[in-house]
Amino acid sequence: MSDSSRDTAQGAGWGSAEPGAYKQLMPDHVEKVSWLDPRNLWAARNGALASWFGDPTGHTRSRWVARRESAGVPPDKVIRREVPDVFSFMVIGDTGEGDDPQYAVVPGFLKASQDTAFAVVTSDVIYPVGTADDYHDKFFRPYQDYPAPIYAIPGNHDWYEDLGAFMRVFCADTPPLDPEPRPRPLTAAWWRALLWHRPAPTDEQHLAAARELRAKPGQRAEQPGPYWAIDAGPVRIVGIDTGLLGTIDAEQGAWLRAVSRGPKPKILVTGSPLYVDGEHHPCAIEGGGTVDDIVRDPEHHYVAAIGGDIHNYQRYPVEVDGRTIQYVVSGGGGAFMHATHTIPRVSVGGVTEPDFRCYPLRGDSLAFYGRLYGRRLRLPRFFGLTESEATAVVAERLGIEPGRAPGPDARVTRRTRLVASLLGTGGRPDRTSRFRLPVRKAYTSLLSPGSATYSPPFFKCFLRLDVAPEEVRLRCFAATGNRAQELDPPVEDEVSIPLK
Repeated sequence: MSDSSRDTAQGAGWGSAEPGAYKQLMPDHVEKVSWLDPRNLWAARNGALASWFGDPTGHTRSRWVARRESAGVPPDKVIRREVPDVFSFMVIGDTGEGDDPQYAVVPGFLKASQDTAFAVVTSDVIYPVGTADDYHDKFFRPYQDYPAPIYAIPGNHDWYEDLGAFMRVFCADTPPLDPEPRPRPLTAAWWRALLWHRPAPTDEQHLAAARELRAKPGQRAEQPGPYWAIDAGPVRIVGIDTGLLGTIDAEQGAWLRAVSRGPKPKILVTGSPLYVDGEHHPCAIEGGGTVDDIVRDPEHHYVAAIGGDIHNYQRYPVEVDGRTIQYVVSGGGGAFMHATHTIPRVSVGGVTEPDFRCYPLRGDSLAFYGRLYGRRLRLPRFFGLTESEATAVVAERLGIEPGRAPGPDARVTRRTRLVASLLGTGGRPDRTSRFRLPVRKAYTSLLSPGSATYSPPFFKCFLRLDVAPEEVRLRCFAATGNRAQELDPPVEDEVSIPLK
């Protein structure tokens, strides 16, 4: 097995390395997603409109679900897969920007996914707004050689066109919804409807050609709606749709409570992670309660909850009534990288720093963003940190053991401390804290996508879960964009989850 980022800097993808062969998989022309483009910002306005004028996601989702029920899907929305008691499946999240980082994941994903029964996309299948015309190069083309079915739960970007393309691709070409009656003038709903982004007409010939890329019988999948459950061997995988704003409606909440009952061990897959960046986000259910209340209930037998949306990997083993639930973030499947060096020293839900895992390592994240800001601001000598310098200064500021031993050049200087503080690394406040550059909040929501990089290392990742009657083995694999990690994807984290 090849070195991981916890072993060597080369295992993380640093240094001179042979580029991967992933570019051979890419189309000749790639339109890079940039959120600095006003057209993309305007097209993605529905999230802001839902915050300002009320979120219509629950009502729209109910209409989609009713449409599927009228087509005869099972009322419990359970997909029953005939698999043996020992089987494997893949999880990959936040995939679809269609550029180098997404395609760089594919060779390692195909290698690590051999003999798996199916795959699940945890969030944001398509960027920027989930349009049908983007599915060719951002879903069907990259995964055309994965031989098994792919199921998905939508993310907020898939909802920016009211989920129409997602329902067509994953739910048996469900026809569009009928237009809603016009709201009363000058109400909040009227303003929302006036400004709402509507789907563009679909190029049917283009979509039909896209489908042909994954048209083999073994690749076909039909799911009962935007939320569903899969019964496979000894486990039930429960996928929930958290819409535009990271919540679920009362109807879906009632279904989640019903489908969670019973002794079968369960794994939740959600578009919005319940533990992330050192914080607890239990996910509100309309009408009362939270998703995490359901996960933590011992009668429901959840052993893990895996969420997308944040574009990196994190794991929090939380003790609940004498058992451990693994809360995982897995959104590093192709979209721009969210920083991990901005995650403070972890102390949440009884989980402390020694038990916490993340990828990329915080030092690698800081070195990545230092180089990125150095290029953007044309100050490479000031912002540029070696991976060893970044590892050392993160360890000092957070008071943690580094994930990888820093090299001999790991001197912590005034400059490295200043750069770490400016780029949002935690620690004790200092005079530079008020001048931190927008890495954590504004950068996450706006500037990060515009600053995506197109040369390795990319710090992408995906999961493989090996299921047996006694346990599930969860492994996080890395994809750097370098040839070595394509040929032998390194394991960045591994945990065995008991089922009994």
